Amino acid sequence: MSISDKNTVEKQYNTSNHLNTRISIHDKYSTNKQGFGNWITSHYDIREGMKVLELGCGTGSMWVGKGELVAKCSQLILSDFSAGMLEQTKSTLADLEGIEYQVIDIQNIPYADQTFDVVIANMMLYHVPDLERGLREVRRVLKEDGTFYCATYGENGIMEYIYGLFEKYDVKASPNHAFTMQNGADKLGNVFDEVKRFNYEDALEVTNFDDMADYVYSLAGMSGLENVSRETMLQVLNENAVDGVLRVPKDYGMFTAKSVKRNRPCCRS
Repeated sequence: MSISDKNTVEKQYNTSNHLNTRISIHDKYSTNKQGFGNWITSHYDIREGMKVLELGCGTGSMWVGKGELVAKCSQLILSDFSAGMLEQTKSTLADLEGIEYQVIDIQNIPYADQTFDVVIANMMLYHVPDLERGLREVRRVLKEDGTFYCATYGENGIMEYIYGLFEKYDVKASPNHAFTMQNGADKLGNVFDEVKRFNYEDALEVTNFDDMADYVYSLAGMSGLENVSRETMLQVLNENAVDGVLRVPKDYGMFTAKSVKRNRPCCRS
């Protein structure tokens, strides 16, 4: 990640506005009513007394209503690279007790080796400048029988669909494929001993195209959208709808990773 890319990420996630826009459209129009967040947390094997660290916690929305899960943890640390985002997390989870909040960079996790039973990093690994260093830091702080959970998107989803709609308007796409459902297993396999993949079946069926326009304008991975008027965008979305419904493919899922043997160096680089 270049300095300019890093600055873009910091600007995008300094507050929760853009993220909330994207979360909202998934909440309103996803065909899988379980919800991606609930699906992710359903995979967590968090037992009584475990120590848990989440990296890149975002708004903390996936912990809403998960008081029983929080109560199982002897220590639960929610962290984010962005201090502004972390303040939103604190507000979102104000009713939950027993949570610690910290600003942490995954590339330099300030904890001793084998501290945590569970480490979580959802929808954020593709932003890490030195991904292998970050993954080795995760492995370092995981206990020998611990589990790393990391959700991400694929390369055949919303971004690619939107680019197809607006390519003729000189919109340029630069999707971040640093860690996807297609290449994530290989990247995790360079650091961890056991990796499993889980696919989430879902799509968007959007009926309010203003909502979809807000979503498109919130995306950071495309250039030229500022030259597409809202009127034009709404027209294009309407033209691609069927019976008033715009069906948008989604490509999401998650991995679990474990270190079952310690025969490779996992110290800080």
